[in-house]
Amino acid sequence: MTTEIFLIILFAAFLHAFWNALVKSGDDKLLQMAAVSSGHIPFAIIVLFFVNPLSLECWPYLFFGVIFHLGYQLFLVESYKRGGLSQVYPIARASSPVIVTIFTFLFLDEKITYMEILSILIIVTGLGATVGLKVQHVPKNAAIAALITGCFIASYSMVDGYGGRVGQSPVAYYCWLSIINGLIFLLYARIVSPRILPNLLSDAKGIFWLGGGASLAAYAMVMWAFSKAPIAVVMAMRETSILFAILIGFFFLKEKLTLPKIIGTFITLAGVILLRVA
Repeated sequence: MTTEIFLIILFAAFLHAFWNALVKSGDDKLLQMAAVSSGHIPFAIIVLFFVNPLSLECWPYLFFGVIFHLGYQLFLVESYKRGGLSQVYPIARASSPVIVTIFTFLFLDEKITYMEILSILIIVTGLGATVGLKVQHVPKNAAIAALITGCFIASYSMVDGYGGRVGQSPVAYYCWLSIINGLIFLLYARIVSPRILPNLLSDAKGIFWLGGGASLAAYAMVMWAFSKAPIAVVMAMRETSILFAILIGFFFLKEKLTLPKIIGTFITLAGVILLRVA
């Protein structure tokens, strides 16, 4: 992994943590998710004018990518309804790199070394350690929803990674996916909660513009990285967003920096350094 790819993934992880912090600040999780997903649309349309056009050969990947992203969004909202952010989010994000690593190593023709696998496992261990004893108190239904969310994250990451390569324009692939996904999620939100649309550009306008822009930029960078490095490696690096979320929570949201968070942070950083060396 080159220094350029390494730094871009870290910046993407920061942006991912930033928009999740914005979502966390709202009480209506469905409204926040609708604002972020629809907030992709105006930025995606603009970006499409500046990137290479997408090859139509990737349409099957795009089709399943939309399905998996919708599944991720719906189960993430459901997870937040059943458990706290610090309980379900690490389970979802830490489980997905493990799933992708196992699947990649066993079934896909991706060059991933044993040292990279070790680095990924260390990173995942560190991410899990950041929640400490809280994991023991996660409601069963929340844990199940979080694990299903992790499966959707793993699924859309693999589909998107290969879809961007087949389409020969990873960023254009994600822009089209974001437009389709945003429109479908708006339709879903309109059906289950009619008050969502009137509040979208009033109560949630900050999430729409800041969250939508940051989220699109974060995953567009990840999509570019998918075309340059093994998907499992990129995913493990992306999930360091949990560390940025901890720092944002400590410095700006006045959350406590507990011992498990400190220990987990150092373990994760060790894995990141080892992955960079590998």
